[in-house]
Amino acid sequence: MCCVSRLTAGMLCRPSHASSGCQITNLQQTAAMRGYRTIKYTLFVFCYFFWVVSAILTAVGIYAKIAKEKDVVDTLTVDPALLLIVVGSLMFLITFLGCFGALRNATCLLKAFVGTLTTVLILQVTAGVVGYVFTDKVMERTEKLMMKAIVRYREDRDLENAIDFIQKKFQCCGVQSYKDWNQNIYFECSDTNPSLEACGVPFSCCIPVQNQTVLNTMCGYGMQQLDAGPAGQDVFTIGCLEKIIWWAKNNLLLVAGLTAGLLLLEVCMISLAAVQISRIQKVQQQKKESSARAATVRKDSYWYPAFADFDDD
Repeated sequence: MCCVSRLTAGMLCRPSHASSGCQITNLQQTAAMRGYRTIKYTLFVFCYFFWVVSAILTAVGIYAKIAKEKDVVDTLTVDPALLLIVVGSLMFLITFLGCFGALRNATCLLKAFVGTLTTVLILQVTAGVVGYVFTDKVMERTEKLMMKAIVRYREDRDLENAIDFIQKKFQCCGVQSYKDWNQNIYFECSDTNPSLEACGVPFSCCIPVQNQTVLNTMCGYGMQQLDAGPAGQDVFTIGCLEKIIWWAKNNLLLVAGLTAGLLLLEVCMISLAAVQISRIQKVQQQKKESSARAATVRKDSYWYPAFADFDDD
């Protein structure tokens, strides 16, 4: 009966010694190799996709950072360009480990990928649990962060565009109310403020007018001097924090689905990498055992001349 090595999936039995057992072994080896290749290239495609995405995010962040003036905000929490660079660079590093580790069958890179991604996954789950348990603290910190962004509104063009987008998208103004803009030096409502926008709000707070062809950027002037009722006819008076929470509650299934999808994707990538590491280590171990057996066979089959003197051995 023909014997087939478990290490070489492509090794076939000789036709003259073919048997049903040998054919079954070859089929099993072929199926195992196909399964391994499926795992390998699935992980590679996932990592490569996010690798490209992370490279684009990093490039956009670097471009935005270079295009800014030198004296603008340089804080991670309120600088969208810097945030893109940090997130993109972290994603680039992690997906690089997975991409090249899967492609080159490098267990060291795959182990680093699994360890790093597992740490990120644990941190995400921990952050979610802490945020749920300490909701009041999280809301307080979020409010302070958003207020800090309002204070620096005119100091960073990217931050300004981000705030304008949020206020237009959620139809809100400020953090708790439209009067939060009093914290910004350009919109501060005081007699000593020489700004033309004093006591006003940004144009992104204004209620859109139908069939308006020219954008009125002065629509928010003087709105802080009015009460919520009269001001509500021209601008949004509800704060963005409340609107965002309201949107999240009304789209709970969407938020939960996206969160669960992200976590499930990370778990799948970790599992694929772990399976590939296991398969590689198994093959390496089998190769060592095969080499040891082959060395033993060669040693036992040495030919010695007749009347050889074995006393020295």
